[in-house]
Amino acid sequence: MAGNFYRVQCPDCDNEQVIFGKASTTVNCAVCGTTLATPTGGDAEIHGEVVETVERRSVEA
Repeated sequence: MAGNFYRVQCPDCDNEQVIFGKASTTVNCAVCGTTLATPTGGDAEIHGEVVETVERRSVEA
């Protein structure tokens, strides 16, 4: 299973938090509780601004 980790900025409080790009549960901001990502069955739908890719992972064949 390959996936990426992203640093996402909360649209409400500007807190930056690292989340998994294929999150299987809803991810909330640790400071204010705003939803940052919701699962879709594949890549999560990210609701904040992606500041950077923290770790890029790929499938090794």
